Amino acid sequence: MTDTGINARHKARMERKKAHIDQSIEKADQEKGLLLVLTGNGKGKSSSAFGMMARSLGYGMKVGVAQFIKGRSDTGEEAFFARQENVEWHVLGEGFTWNTQDREGDIKTAIAGWETTKTMLQNPEIALVILDELTYPIKYGYLDEATILADIAARPSQQHVVVTGRGASEAFIELADTVSELKDVKHAYRAGIKAQAGIDL
Repeated sequence: MTDTGINARHKARMERKKAHIDQSIEKADQEKGLLLVLTGNGKGKSSSAFGMMARSLGYGMKVGVAQFIKGRSDTGEEAFFARQENVEWHVLGEGFTWNTQDREGDIKTAIAGWETTKTMLQNPEIALVILDELTYPIKYGYLDEATILADIAARPSQQHVVVTGRGASEAFIELADTVSELKDVKHAYRAGIKAQAGIDL
């Protein structure tokens, strides 16, 4: 087949594809605050959430971040985003459970952290709330899942929420509008490579 024939077939395929995509876009006419769940064992859940944060800030929206479990405040994302306008950032953990080794203390910290988080979920001026690593205090029984789901469901109608963490429950998946499961295929850590600034931290 000549280049002219190949180009003509390509054009015809793209015209059909465009018509199909345009029709799908036209049908998607609802606007609402979304609940997105980023789960799975693969790397990139929080990174994806912070990518959405960058998008929101690019539109001049206000963003709130609640980081559970993590107790450190020297990550690259906080160093950058916390100093931006329109950002409310809370580190709500005392560190990973294997470091704290204090279940009772971790429960108190998680409950206090959720009270802080609720203020963001009740604020219609905050367009996006990121609940980073929220699945863990729920999985460990530090927070009551039914209460968390009810508080998220009761948020302002146009507010978006992103939840990250491994092992998202079926209840979260059912409530969510969008769920992505990241698969762990290969990780440098298992080859003895430590966490790298700008990539992991």
